[in-house]
Amino acid sequence: MSDSPRIPGRLVRLAGSATHVVVEPGPAGVPPVVLSSGLGGAWYDWDRVVPLIAGLAPVLRFDRPGLGWSEPAALPPTLAGEADRIRALLTTPGVLAPDAPPAGPAVVVGHSLAGFHVEAFARLFPELTAGVVLVDASAEPEAAGPEPETAAQRRLAQWRTVGELAGRTGLAGLAMPRLRALAIRLSRNGGSDLADPADVAATAASGRLLTSALLENATYDALAAQLLELRCEKPFPQEPPLRVIAAFGSTPAVRALPFAAGRVSQRNESWLARQRQLAELSERGRLIELADSAHYVPFDRPDAVAETVRELLASLD
Repeated sequence: MSDSPRIPGRLVRLAGSATHVVVEPGPAGVPPVVLSSGLGGAWYDWDRVVPLIAGLAPVLRFDRPGLGWSEPAALPPTLAGEADRIRALLTTPGVLAPDAPPAGPAVVVGHSLAGFHVEAFARLFPELTAGVVLVDASAEPEAAGPEPETAAQRRLAQWRTVGELAGRTGLAGLAMPRLRALAIRLSRNGGSDLADPADVAATAASGRLLTSALLENATYDALAAQLLELRCEKPFPQEPPLRVIAAFGSTPAVRALPFAAGRVSQRNESWLARQRQLAELSERGRLIELADSAHYVPFDRPDAVAETVRELLASLD
């Protein structure tokens, strides 16, 4: 009997690397919905959302390089590279099904860090953007410029070494599922995680997931700065509808802290202001406020994500 892990979906070559894609079929003639996970995330982060939108449209989930079952990239992530990855997902034949034509213009949904990627995609490829949903997206209106190249290269090399060592020693397979569970517990307000533990453990075992998550974290500020530059060069398209979901519910862990109420209130006001600015990128933008969800909206309020996608699709008719 083979010990090879079960891999849902398929591996397709996008932007030069083997990319893991999971597709839920949907009716023809409806724009597909692309779901892009937050920092270090994988296809299973959307397991609570997908059943709620299945059948409305084709649904595409994909893993960025080194995450889930996708092949690692030789170079660290860049904003343009991640936007182009979404473009390739929609313009490469055989993604929706082995013999299918390209998926074409899509409603693109990005959570957290993926908000950077999705906004950049909309600015760079408006002809492929049917709609945009930003789910508690990262927002850094005053991002600092990138650190000196030599320092950045040294830091990225250090994180890559850490991840590779953790994979060779087996530490990644032991630690990553626990670290993921801890991160989710600290960033949700009671919502459950439906990811199959076997999938989480299998994707973590090689160390690729840890390495790629560390690289995404290490390049976060650089991508934020790249987005500010892109905003000066490319306008946000005004034709596609834009929906911004802003979560400002606190987690049980935060509520247990002394004097948390005042700090949480200040943080929420600042966060909502940033999310409101995102909604104002388009005349067709709308802000959806969730007082009962923490940052992991796909876990806390998958119904809100699904309803937003459903409403946006209906607005395209």
